[in-house]
This record gives sequence, C-alpha cells and structure tokens, in this order.
Amino acid sequence: MKLDSISREAPVLIAGPTAGGKSALAMELAARDNRLIVNADALQVYANWRILTARPSLEDEAAAPHALYGHVARDQPYSVGHWLREVAPLLARPVVIVGGTGLNFNALTRGLAEVPDVPPEIRAEADARMQTGGREALLAELDPATATRIDQQNPVRVQRAWEVLRATGRGLAAWQDLTPPPLLSIKDSEALVLVPDVAWLNARIDQRFAAMMAAGALDEVRANLPGWDPKRPSAKAIGGPELIAHLKGEMTLDDAVTAATLASRQYAKRQRTWFRSNMKDWRQLSLP
Repeated sequence: MKLDSISREAPVLIAGPTAGGKSALAMELAARDNRLIVNADALQVYANWRILTARPSLEDEAAAPHALYGHVARDQPYSVGHWLREVAPLLARPVVIVGGTGLNFNALTRGLAEVPDVPPEIRAEADARMQTGGREALLAELDPATATRIDQQNPVRVQRAWEVLRATGRGLAAWQDLTPPPLLSIKDSEALVLVPDVAWLNARIDQRFAAMMAAGALDEVRANLPGWDPKRPSAKAIGGPELIAHLKGEMTLDDAVTAATLASRQYAKRQRTWFRSNMKDWRQLSLP
C-alpha cells in the first residue's frame, strides 16, 4: 500500500476487520504526518484488556501519541455517545482514527441522536422480558417507524429500541430523526476501509491468537476472572468467554483456543458484511 496516495492534510479514518492491519497503517501515517492515533474500537477502550483486544503495545504508544485506549474501567458504562464526546476535542489536531467498530464511524460521519439514558430499572425490565418472551415479544411492542428501521434479527438492537420507547415514550426512530450534523463529513475526510482477502485474513487471525496466547492472554483473562460478568460490554472481548470457560474447568485449553479462533473469524465476517453495507462511500483498499 502506497502512503503517498493517502492525504497528508485531511483527517484519516481507517476501518476494517480484526487482524486486517489497521493499526500498522495508522502507525505509518502517524509517523509520516505527526498525527494523533485515535481509537475507534469499542473494546480497546477498556483498561482490563490489552493483549486480548490487540491494543497498541507500550512500545507503539511510546513511538506515537495515542488517545482513547485503555481508559475505561471494565464495569464503567461507555457508549457510542461517550466515545463521540471524547473524540470531538481531539479533532483540533491532525488525527488518524482507527478501529473496527462501524457504529463509532457512523456516529462520527453521520451524526448521533442524543437519546436520553435508559434507567437501570427499565433495562432490568427489558432483560426480564427477553428471558420470558424473547426478541419477538419486544419487537411486537415497538412503534412501526422504529420496527422497520432497526435490524429485527438482532436481539440487542430490538431490546435497545424497546428500552428507549419504554423510558421516553418516543420511538428510537423519532430520536434518530433529530440527529445533529456530524463532527466530520466523508467528503472532508480520507475515509478508508481495508478489504483483505478472506483466506489471508483467516490465516492472520489464527496466527495472531496464537501470538496472544504466547504473550500471556491466559494470565490476562485469569486476572479478569474475579467478578467476571458476561453481561458487561467489556466481557465481549473475543476469546475472553472461551478462556474464562477453560479457567472454570468447562473446556480444555485446546478447545478454548479453537473456539476463540473460530469466534474471531466469525466476528471478522460480520464486520466485512457490515462495512460492505454501510461504507459504500468509503475508499476500498484491497489486501494483501
């Protein structure tokens, strides 16, 4: 990939699937243009993970300025809205914003509706309803505009929409229609999405997880075992649930590694599908 084809002046956005080489490209651009590297990955914000989320190493952090990495406690609420508010003041300097979380980039380049926070008691009510009636029960109670707009097959999205309606009396679609202008527009940015060859990417995923294990991923997970709560967003780190299951004696280490590697491949597939659907106006960079 030739760096001279990438703008030296515009903010650079780099999206792509896990293990696709985003961070390495960000480091090159930071060195070339004296840019701040800003995290756009939903899991790399958590302080309790470095190895398992492939957060930049201490050496990389010393070599180039980084922001929004590892600054959130594992039990601290953190949303796309939190991220967007923290990104805003960083845009005053040259940046390269990098990550695999498409919702963050959507909020950055399309704007984000300021939906009020959902009270804990309503979230608990929604959890209970999901247990007894499932996604279909909540979906049946949504307003028509929201029901047609969300991914109806995604239980997390359905529950979120139900919670907003229950808490505010207004459908999520109505809140979204009040979305303010974005912090960055695509036309004023260098928006890049990496599109790796699938076989090449799968091999990299396998190699990277093996390297994570060699670097101490199991010890990192062991440190997270006390107080582990699978419902926390921080618990979604790929490989975390599988290695926790091993530490609890529920599967062998080999089986846990195999399951985690498969989960990484499946996650990368979902990312690629999402990027194809939502980033058609981004510049596609084929790899390797």
